[in-house]
Amino acid sequence: MSSFWHKKEESDRLTYKLSSFKKVSILTVLMVSLTLNIGFAAENNNKESLNKIYHVYVGNEYMGAVSDSTAVREIIEEKERAASIQYKEYSVDASENVKIIPEQVFSKETDDSETLAKVEQTLVAQTPAFALMVDNEPIAYLKDANDYEETIRLLKLQYVSPQELASWDASQQTIQNLPTLQSGESRITNISFKQVVSGVTKKVAPNEILSPEDAVKVLMTGSIEQQQYQIQPGDVLGSVAKAHSLTTAELLALNPEITVDTVLQIGQPLNVTVAKPFVTIEVEREKKITDTIPFEKVIEKDPTMPKGESVTKQRGVEGKKEITYLLTSENGTQTSKTPKEENILQEPTQNIEVVGTKVIPSRGSGDFTWPTVGGYISSNMGKRWGGQHRGIDIARPSNYNILAADNGVVVATGFSGSYGNRIMINHNNGYTTLYGHLSSINVEVGQVVEKGSVIGIMGTTGNSTGIHLHFEIEKNGALVNPLAYVSR
Repeated sequence: MSSFWHKKEESDRLTYKLSSFKKVSILTVLMVSLTLNIGFAAENNNKESLNKIYHVYVGNEYMGAVSDSTAVREIIEEKERAASIQYKEYSVDASENVKIIPEQVFSKETDDSETLAKVEQTLVAQTPAFALMVDNEPIAYLKDANDYEETIRLLKLQYVSPQELASWDASQQTIQNLPTLQSGESRITNISFKQVVSGVTKKVAPNEILSPEDAVKVLMTGSIEQQQYQIQPGDVLGSVAKAHSLTTAELLALNPEITVDTVLQIGQPLNVTVAKPFVTIEVEREKKITDTIPFEKVIEKDPTMPKGESVTKQRGVEGKKEITYLLTSENGTQTSKTPKEENILQEPTQNIEVVGTKVIPSRGSGDFTWPTVGGYISSNMGKRWGGQHRGIDIARPSNYNILAADNGVVVATGFSGSYGNRIMINHNNGYTTLYGHLSSINVEVGQVVEKGSVIGIMGTTGNSTGIHLHFEIEKNGALVNPLAYVSR
């Protein structure tokens, strides 16, 4: 019996366990089913609450988000249509610079009107162009490569003639040696930019594209239009220059039609724009010229010939030579001139002059010394007081000694009208000198005097307003200006 109940007890426990397992299993299935249903319902609800918006960029600049990209595409199309009408010769595009990026979001809040207004304001239709670069910086935009080449050609023509440029271009197409230059001829050996000038295709707004002529203005001056100033009452060149941070010389250089003596008129326009070129064009030329070779002057001394006399033994003749120069200029200003080749066509002939060295006490050398000990010129030769002043007046010397201007013979002394006390010396070489207004005379007629010797004392005799010396020189009987002959 115990065995039976024991088995029955085990059977009951097993039945209970199975029953419990079934209950737990059923509960688990119900829970899983409920969880799956709740999850599926949440997923459906999430899908229903997500919204799509569109982020808009123009270039790298964020414009904002819109709920519908259609309006953005309409702006693009309108920009392209308007640009196509205004710039018929260009192929325009406004879409390439626009990025529209969609995004799924829970919230659909966007400010379409503000974003579209920013797109409208920022977006510009563009067209392919050819950028002229200077040292890798874009300076001017041109329609195409042909306009780029024309701009380069016009730049060169700022400083070379069309004929020179044509010859230069032709020389670049041949490997043959250039013909020999003739005297007076020149030719270009190189044209180059000191900066790196290149071209590259880019997209820009059509209104940024310049004609070759306007591109040249920008490259050579820094702007298309020159600033002008209209003269106002009270203006002078100096004040106009200072007001525009220029010197007077710079202002005159900008306006070659005026000078420092020009009377400015109210309303007259003056250019006040200083050119600030982006490029420097270097032009190298070779030029052949025929030049003279100066002759050498040779002096031979003859001790038998009186001092002051000379004869030409051999007349000098200039020689001739051909020189080929290398000339370099930058923007029209010459920067160097170097001889490349020289060829002597004719040697020069010396000019030989024989001069006398024999000193004759009664004969002058023709080289006059200053007739006083210092002093200054108080009156020059020429018209004075309604008459002709025949010489020069010398006043305020260191002392009052009067000196013979050169060797010679005294031919006159004593009082002579307006001269007062005067001395005349014949230098026996075509020259005579006169010394007037002396207070005393130390020589006699016929006396031989030596250059620099004391012949009298300065005074104020005759027609004189003060102590001074009146000094004259005659050459072959005609008055000459003493200042052209005396040396101090």
